[in-house]
Amino acid sequence: MLETIASVQAPLVGVVLLWSASVKLFTRRGRLRSQTTALSKLLGEQRAALAYRGLGGIEALLGLALLTPPLWWPKPAAVIVMAIGFAGYLTYARIHAPESSCGCMSATHVPISWRGYSRAGWLLAAGILGLFANQFWFTALTGEPVVLAAVMVGEAVLFIALSPEFDGAWLVPLRRLRVAVTDPLGGDNDSIPLDATVTRLHHSDLYRHVAPALRTDVHEHWDEDEYRFITYGAEYDGSKATAVFAVPLRSDAPEPIRVALVNEETGETLIQLDHAPEEAETPEWALSRGSTPAGSTVG
Repeated sequence: MLETIASVQAPLVGVVLLWSASVKLFTRRGRLRSQTTALSKLLGEQRAALAYRGLGGIEALLGLALLTPPLWWPKPAAVIVMAIGFAGYLTYARIHAPESSCGCMSATHVPISWRGYSRAGWLLAAGILGLFANQFWFTALTGEPVVLAAVMVGEAVLFIALSPEFDGAWLVPLRRLRVAVTDPLGGDNDSIPLDATVTRLHHSDLYRHVAPALRTDVHEHWDEDEYRFITYGAEYDGSKATAVFAVPLRSDAPEPIRVALVNEETGETLIQLDHAPEEAETPEWALSRGSTPAGSTVG
């Protein structure tokens, strides 16, 4: 039975790796997130984005290899190597860049914690167990569908529980349900409308300072910790960029509104500001010849 259970580790790990690879390779927020991981400190901002995408490519290749025949021992061996490397990366990040994000499974900022190490342990255990597989996973699954399906569901639930990136799918709704039922503050728990946040942003001196560089309306927005992040298409010194604003969710929060301009091609952070200069002049970098700021017209 151990060999049979070992055989179905491949599809579990393969799906996990493909999910992780898709975040690194195909999402804009994923490329932006590379700047907040320990890779930025280890390799520099310019190399971090390239390394982040390179890791995504390796994960994609290994994930596809695990899902396709034949049964071959180097595949789980590669999973073991990746798990050890993942644990080493977490240790480096915890020591040298404790404020950095894991950047593993989603574009969400995920602090380095015991859950990351536990997930690396699961990956290591799955790789070691996979060495004992005696048949291709699809053949094993058709032979013992009920038992192996239960094993796979159990492992998937464990993996999700160890992944802070998926908290929004199950843990946050549970917490909201608890708040809705218990109503600990006796107040309104409705989320803050995006329009309200955008209005606050537009009234800020920092937005007025950066506005000449913006070329689009709101691209994306998401809530993280106590901030709402809002992105716009922008232009910096003739190059395409993404402006990422961090707006405190609470209107009375002491933290300022912040902005970063990130090069869309390289992922390099071009500028970071948490306040507008005292002389709120149109910055020279904001306008390129022949361009028009977002929201303006040419008369």
